[in-house]
Amino acid sequence: MELAIFGVITGFISGFFGVGGGMILVPLLLMSGFVMKEAVAISVMQMVFSSIYGSFLNAQKAKEVLKDGTIIGIGGFIGGLQSGFIVSNVSNEFLQYLFILILVFSIVRIFYSPASQEAQPKSQNRFILLIIGFFIGIVAMSIGVGGSILLTPILVGFLRYDLKMATALGLFFVIFSSIAGFISQSLQGLMLYQEGAIVGIASLIGVYFGIKVKNLTKATSYKKFILLLNIIILITMLYKTF
Repeated sequence: MELAIFGVITGFISGFFGVGGGMILVPLLLMSGFVMKEAVAISVMQMVFSSIYGSFLNAQKAKEVLKDGTIIGIGGFIGGLQSGFIVSNVSNEFLQYLFILILVFSIVRIFYSPASQEAQPKSQNRFILLIIGFFIGIVAMSIGVGGSILLTPILVGFLRYDLKMATALGLFFVIFSSIAGFISQSLQGLMLYQEGAIVGIASLIGVYFGIKVKNLTKATSYKKFILLLNIIILITMLYKTF
């Protein structure tokens, strides 16, 4: 029952913020007694469910960025395939420290970026997008997040995407990275299938309502909500780690 509740909460966060859900699910699982590597495994499987369903619901509004999203996603898939090896060869503590550093980067970058862009993003070099996706895929899948926690601030802060559009693209990216992470960590014997399925199926309910609420939220308020979420998660991770 606890895992199902976590799934609904994570799904809502995933749909509303355009994230895989790992950034909220991993701290919740750590607080409930799972170790970092177990939390990463459950989170990765949950993201497969939430990202596919969420991207389907976002499809009509986000279709103009799916071209870039596919290129970044392919890079993320290749990078995500490396995550099982990394998780198997580093400590739980190292993964938690990495998670905290990424949260700090995301908070700073989004804070200094505008909530909306007046101009449309320029066409980007495909190789650069592929490389960005590759490295995000490696890092994100190793700490149990989909990658949008890193991708969104990069898209908004450096590539000039609108914040809501960036989160839609970020959730689309999670499809590629999470499937790769699932395959990689399954091959390494790290996956918790039953727990991941419970959380993943329950998350579909939350995703639906999260996207509905997102579409009704103003851009300036949306930015504040994203910053607030990241700060709360950062405090939780600092408490659990130190």
